Amino acid sequence: MTMTVAQDERSVGQAMLHGLRKRCPGCGVGRVFNNYIKVNHTCDTCGLELHFQRADDAPPYFTMLIVLHFVLSGLLLVEQNFSPATWVQLTIWLPVSLVSALWLLPRVKGALIGIQWARRMHGFGGDFT
Repeated sequence: MTMTVAQDERSVGQAMLHGLRKRCPGCGVGRVFNNYIKVNHTCDTCGLELHFQRADDAPPYFTMLIVLHFVLSGLLLVEQNFSPATWVQLTIWLPVSLVSALWLLPRVKGALIGIQWARRMHGFGGDFT
């Protein structure tokens, strides 16, 4: 019994890496976003239709999960080792939280769009279900 490989095999890992770089999951060159997190209708390089993506609520949740893990770890580490005043902790960790969340959000959204494209979800595979 022989197995046939799909003609258009899509690597999930490669698509995620392209998404993390905010690039088209198909070609890796074109931009996924035309604004901060507004997805382009199509890739300006290869013409891949990106409007099928359904990365609505997941990117903020994953971003919060990631940011809160390292911010809370850092906060507890600083508290145990130095015991600074509350205002010092706030001065450190509020800006770190804000900047890291704003930096990470489009990258997480791009990676999720890459996963959807690689897995042929939400119309990326030709079925519009």
